[in-house]
Amino acid sequence: MLNTLAPELLRQLAPKAPALPPMDMADLTIAYLEQLGIDYVFGVPGGAIEPFYNAIARNERRGGQLRHIVARHEAGAAFMADGYARETGKVGVCMATSGPGATNLITAVATAYGNDVPMLVLTGQPALPSFGKHTLQESSCTGIDVLGMFRHCTRYNSLVSHAQQMELKLITALQHATRTPRGPVHLSVPVDIFRAPSGLSAPSHDLRTLLRPSALVDNAAVETLSSMLAQCRNVVLLIGGGCGEAIHSILQFAAMKGATFVTTPDGKGLVSPQHPLFRGVFGFGGHAAAEAALRDDSVDLILAVGTSMGEWNTGGWCDSLMNERLVHIDESEEHLARTPMAQFHMRGSISSIFNRLVERTQRIGTVDGATERRRIARLESSPRWEPESILDAPAAYLSDATPIKPQRLMRDLSKLFPPTTRYLADAGNSVAWATHYLQPQDRRVAERRTGERTRELGQRQSTGGWLRLTTHFAPMGWAIGAAVGTAAANPNVPVVCITGDGSMLMSGQEMSSAVADQLNVIFVVLNDAALGMVKHGQRLGGAEQIGYALPRTDFAMLARALGAHGHTITSPADMAALDIGAICRRPGPTLLDVYIDAEEVPPMNARMRVLGDGA
Repeated sequence: MLNTLAPELLRQLAPKAPALPPMDMADLTIAYLEQLGIDYVFGVPGGAIEPFYNAIARNERRGGQLRHIVARHEAGAAFMADGYARETGKVGVCMATSGPGATNLITAVATAYGNDVPMLVLTGQPALPSFGKHTLQESSCTGIDVLGMFRHCTRYNSLVSHAQQMELKLITALQHATRTPRGPVHLSVPVDIFRAPSGLSAPSHDLRTLLRPSALVDNAAVETLSSMLAQCRNVVLLIGGGCGEAIHSILQFAAMKGATFVTTPDGKGLVSPQHPLFRGVFGFGGHAAAEAALRDDSVDLILAVGTSMGEWNTGGWCDSLMNERLVHIDESEEHLARTPMAQFHMRGSISSIFNRLVERTQRIGTVDGATERRRIARLESSPRWEPESILDAPAAYLSDATPIKPQRLMRDLSKLFPPTTRYLADAGNSVAWATHYLQPQDRRVAERRTGERTRELGQRQSTGGWLRLTTHFAPMGWAIGAAVGTAAANPNVPVVCITGDGSMLMSGQEMSSAVADQLNVIFVVLNDAALGMVKHGQRLGGAEQIGYALPRTDFAMLARALGAHGHTITSPADMAALDIGAICRRPGPTLLDVYIDAEEVPPMNARMRVLGDGA
């Protein structure tokens, strides 16, 4: 009896842990973010959002994981959250005060909306009793209606008008951010709501359970697609940017079928350019070889996977893709609605669909695990095709001329930086050059999940791929902020931001954020004293030559003035002289001010085709 009672007596006599104090609504919000493993938020402080900043400070003193990076402009904060989300697969979080703080976010939030990037946007409001009194920076429905502005570029958008709404609306917003179609969500929170007591000492719900992704798949549709594939001799895959979580299964399926594949511009970073089945990029900045692969008369089916089918990733809705041979596979009904001509549509988890296709292909072909591993090993050991063979201007790619050719610059960036590098290409000429000519080495040619060999190759920590870009809304300067967010999310890999002088003049102040937090970002500025895409677009389209010229700017000096390191590059020899290893190890950012040959025309024929049609 004594032995039975002893543990109970010990529990009664043991000192009780102090009860956690009740949280206010700002504290509760942070507790939910930490539940999701979010470790960085991005913003610019102000009076109406001050309680949230107070909660961040309290959380840091308690040893919490959440940290804050102060942007130099609110759009930069949202671009950083975008980059963080793409690198981690988590929700990116940004915040701003009321009025102009909130309106400054809108372009960047719209970019996340156009690219299905999950993001939580928190904006402040003056206290509820002051609504309608012409309060400073009021942005409610009785002031400058920010909620109305966000309505058209968010998946969920709400004013928290009572403290008891906060928890429910936060959970609802996060569900909308992470469920297909993913995207940004917005909560407008008055300052007195953030300060209100929650009555809780811990969150009421486990968001990790509530937000767990669905693995739903239509088994009947899988059977139908499998039957279609069994009758095909020649299949081509178009891999889009939405395939990140499924890319291992997709590449395994391609290897099993012997199916060549092309990618969209935003899907290029998910695969190795050296893969023997890769035939280039289809769409903006793409390769003629990719379009030829789709136009091949012997192709029975084209499987377009994880792509929104917008202008940039269809070559301007090119008929080589948009025809009856098309099978469109995606999680989003919005994306599937853009291909009414397709022979078959399949909605569901892309990863689950291709897992089933791989399993069914193995079963039909009576392929066991050992046979499958031998097949993939043969693929890896087969002679690799040379990705340089599909380039528009191979001579410029190898040129030693001064000023440096932008094609050659992409070659040098590919070869000088390690395979783990994350490249972000900004809107304008930067994305065209990077999409077409960037060809980094990647040893993971045939990633797969077959048996024990999965861990040997090392699965990617990020589903964003080695190249990130923004399609559809495509604002200048996106990559500058997004690179800062990427470096915060993963300080263990080099982050290279390829941007133009126009974008740097527009958003280059975010380099100061990287300096303040000692984030290792390499900003590569294509300096041609012009808004390059505007200039070349006007020339190619026969338009008036107007509005594109920029004054020559010494960006290396600007970088040094902001506290970063700066180098001026005019030739391949200057690039070769850089100690890239030291630059990648150095705390804080480095800027390469690259004086490129301004007369080289970027690969933008798909864009000119659309402009020429008046679309």
